[in-house]
Amino acid sequence: MNMIIAKGLLIPFLGTSLGSALVFFMKKELNRKVQKMLSGFAAGVMVAASIWSLLIPSMDMSEGMGRLAFIPAVVGFCFGMLFLLLLDIVIPHMHIDNTIEGPKSKLKNTTMMVLAVTLHNIPEGMAVGILYAGWASGSVQITQAGALSLALGIAIQNFPEGAIISMPLRSQGLSKAKACWFGILSGIVEPIAGFITILISSMVISVLPYFLSFAAGAMIYVVIEELVPEMAEGKHSNWGTILFMIGFALMMMLDVALG
Repeated sequence: MNMIIAKGLLIPFLGTSLGSALVFFMKKELNRKVQKMLSGFAAGVMVAASIWSLLIPSMDMSEGMGRLAFIPAVVGFCFGMLFLLLLDIVIPHMHIDNTIEGPKSKLKNTTMMVLAVTLHNIPEGMAVGILYAGWASGSVQITQAGALSLALGIAIQNFPEGAIISMPLRSQGLSKAKACWFGILSGIVEPIAGFITILISSMVISVLPYFLSFAAGAMIYVVIEELVPEMAEGKHSNWGTILFMIGFALMMMLDVALG
């Protein structure tokens, strides 16, 4: 079981690492059509995972509250979204304006982007850790397939993020190896956050429904704020919509069939 959890925690980090490694193979940014397809697929997986793997288990685990079983799900969900909103207010947003002229301004923008992506990765790592902690605790409402699917969805989302970091750093004069390394480092916080969450899970098992819905809120915020705009604006938006459908349906099937 420990090996399964370790692999699951490393999957999102692998997505960031592979995206960062694109700096070795591409002279320009990731193809827009491919990026929209990846964003759409990841959004579909994460929305379905938020519902079936996080919110529904949260309410099922609170069934002892009767008609008030929705309270942990609602409270945790709202706090999850507000927490990510606070991060976006306190730290620079991922979509940094790159129109400012001058190498120092561009380098500052790139540095701010690295910080933004790194901090956004923390709640995503926590979400995966919470699911694996719930599964390891023996909760019948949380499945290994649900945890794995969420980890895969986040990994797909992290793939273009890795490229978003490494490629601008390369354009600022860093070597391909260093640019890739900085991109990889931005994702290392995810398995660390997931591991810490699992370590303290025994202390918070009584409030696990709140943590599950908190993770759902964080995931939905990322989908609304980052993935949906990315897949919907400009050309090839239909591809993003189609891949959203596929990702949502695939996650739903996995969670129901394998759960």
